[in-house]
Amino acid sequence: MQNIYRILLAEDEVKLGIVIQQQLVKQGYEVDLAVDGLVAEKLFKQNSYNLLLLDINLPHKNGIELCKNFRHTNKDVPIIMLTALDQIKDKVAAFNFGADDYIVKPFHFDELYARIKVFLKRTESNFEKLTVANLEIDVETKQVTRGTHNIVLTSKEFKLLVLLVRAKGKIVSKQEILEKVWDLTFDTGTNTIEVYISFLRNKVDKGFETKLIQTKQGFGYFIKESTI
Repeated sequence: MQNIYRILLAEDEVKLGIVIQQQLVKQGYEVDLAVDGLVAEKLFKQNSYNLLLLDINLPHKNGIELCKNFRHTNKDVPIIMLTALDQIKDKVAAFNFGADDYIVKPFHFDELYARIKVFLKRTESNFEKLTVANLEIDVETKQVTRGTHNIVLTSKEFKLLVLLVRAKGKIVSKQEILEKVWDLTFDTGTNTIEVYISFLRNKVDKGFETKLIQTKQGFGYFIKESTI
């Protein structure tokens, strides 16, 4: 694992908490264990965490309240609830207060590992910086520059550009663009994609000798990686 991720685990069943902590440490994570809500709150204020694992039935301050407060303080940190409460109303409450996932006890550690990896990978991608030729994209801040020129994009334009750049020169079909940028699984029969490609070209390529956004007729679009 290239990065060392730090996890806050709030679990009042001490033996279970220690087992979870030990298992996660074996996976390469740093884990701070809090046995009640107040300790969890104190640790959260003192440290920076990549992910939070919160039991709901915690002494002094329950996991739902912690989730609400932590989400208010940090809108991006992934929060996974670990609880024996499996009623729909409990899950809805957790999600309404900012939880990203909900795992019911007893659970298999492989399931926990898998879910943790998904959220940490997603978080890591938010800090990604993409570069092609003299085009630079900061995925976290949504800032796009080409040379010394700052490029202002709409949300859809940004998603489309990032999709093309991450493909690293490979052709991205119209169907894939529809699915990943517009969340559609069918062709709308309109020229929306062509219009947005045109918008991007005007903002990204206009005024530059090297045109990065390319069309493969009948197949899709790609980013020209080399300026040569």
